[in-house]
Amino acid sequence: MDAESRRRTRWRGVVGLTLSRWWRRATRTTRGRIASTVAAVALTIALLVVVTGIALALADGGMATADDADVRITPEESGTLSSVDGVEGPRLGATNERAAAIRSRDGVEHASPVLVETARLESTDGDPRTVRLIGLVPDGESRTVAGLPTTALEPGDPHYANGSYEGPRNRELVLSPTAAERLDATAGDELSVSMGGMERAGGTTPSVTVAAVADEGTGGGGAPIALVHLSELQSFSGAETGELADRLLLWGEADAARSAATDVYPAGAVEVAGDTDPSTLFEDGLAFATSVIALLVGVTVCASFVATTMGMTVDEDRRTLAVLESVGFPTRSRLAVVAVSTGITTLVGSIVGIGLGMAGIVAVNAVAGATVAPGTVAHFHPVFVPYAIGVALVAGLVAVPYPLAVAARTAVLEEVAR
Repeated sequence: MDAESRRRTRWRGVVGLTLSRWWRRATRTTRGRIASTVAAVALTIALLVVVTGIALALADGGMATADDADVRITPEESGTLSSVDGVEGPRLGATNERAAAIRSRDGVEHASPVLVETARLESTDGDPRTVRLIGLVPDGESRTVAGLPTTALEPGDPHYANGSYEGPRNRELVLSPTAAERLDATAGDELSVSMGGMERAGGTTPSVTVAAVADEGTGGGGAPIALVHLSELQSFSGAETGELADRLLLWGEADAARSAATDVYPAGAVEVAGDTDPSTLFEDGLAFATSVIALLVGVTVCASFVATTMGMTVDEDRRTLAVLESVGFPTRSRLAVVAVSTGITTLVGSIVGIGLGMAGIVAVNAVAGATVAPGTVAHFHPVFVPYAIGVALVAGLVAVPYPLAVAARTAVLEEVAR
């Protein structure tokens, strides 16, 4: 047997010995300490998964993008689809016309551009309040946009008038419960609206009528938002030039809607409902900062627990290490036993933590759905599995020098004399 084969055989023996020792200690001799270390790692990783899931949902758009659409089209960040790129972010162009083309495709039930703008609404006896207006084209079917039901809006978008923007205005909106509370408004109330460009609609401040107030728990996520007809919001905000919108929502058979979206907007980003893209974390500053803080806290806390508990375990296990030295295990092999034990502990803890994190995300969504946010507030993505395991192993690498230092100070003569 050559030297390389002997080396591989020796390391397989070291790993096998370490696995058997770890299992015996986890189930018999030092069960409590191993269990506490695994639990500490698991809870830290679970918190990391939950916080990262919340950050991913935040990067995915929050309540302003909470809808029941089957396919969504958004502009690529690098695209040049907006005449206001660099000011308000990239937007889709020619959305009204292209949405009409998509609606004519087989398998597509409805397609609506969605425009998001900020305005100030004021009742006759109240103060102006800032509200996020969501423009869309309702079709009379029960749909959800920005967490609010669209059924209270009159179907169609008559003001668009084939691109002339001279058709009749519906002048109606659906308020979220929070917006209605802030405005002290109920169905049938008239509200004046002010925002950039609205003064062009005749020289006076335009008004809208509250068509409905969404029921508590049905949508809005606690945000002051309102649904309006798309073309009216485009006219008010100046987005009618280019027929701009932030995204385009499609309902219907997923494959047919995806095909139609790709054909009509080949330069857009097409997302099928249920899909989440972890890369969006890097595009949202707050979400990215949240995930980075969770990562740093996770590594720090996990490494601290592992270093402390494994160091104590090695200190109590000096006699076994001395026995290994006396039967011919070199220092490198003994340290390898300690390092592999630490790695096994963190790996098992990370696997348990991933399961707890998945359960935590389900619980967070359930609690949020029953209280303030009917939409999904935390996402889980398969990439979280290798990410969480990698974080735990990095924490193990950060922690392992301490138990290795404790093991390296073990002297066989001193331990045998004890």
